[in-house]
Amino acid sequence: MELILLRHPRACGAGGRCYGRLDLAADAAALRHSIAHSAGLRGLPVFTSPARRCRALARALHPAPVILPGLAELDFGRWEGCLWDDIPRDEIDAWAADPWNYRPGGGESALAMTERWRATARQLYASRLPKAVLVTHAGLIRLALGDAGLLPPEHRLDAPIAHDTPYRLELSCPP
Repeated sequence: MELILLRHPRACGAGGRCYGRLDLAADAAALRHSIAHSAGLRGLPVFTSPARRCRALARALHPAPVILPGLAELDFGRWEGCLWDDIPRDEIDAWAADPWNYRPGGGESALAMTERWRATARQLYASRLPKAVLVTHAGLIRLALGDAGLLPPEHRLDAPIAHDTPYRLELSCPP
């Protein structure tokens, strides 16, 4: 199964802010740009994160995209919506010291998100579709590419993931 992962358009009000599950809308100009750059993917099955910024692009690609909660971004708990500069330094340092197990803001660890991605990948694989588009988030795309061996382990949590760029991976068996 070929998966084409797309990062949502730039979000409104995201500048300097911690957001994962925070349901920010897509910036209108960024959404138009994303739609234009993704036009070649219309007609394929589309699965999307529940976030508005993802659903807006997904609806432009398919009249009835399937919402998959497993495609959501990392849950930053009480950090959601806070300015990064307002999050206590000791909490950021604790996260940096153990990024796989630490639960930022009491939310979700990267390890838990990885397990969530793997369960979602198994669900997608069971659909037996030859190809599908996933409209999702930078964090989940990094973990999916890393799980597929397309990112080195040291960059699974920090590789740059561009908007409007399709990231392709072959899901040959469920992880």
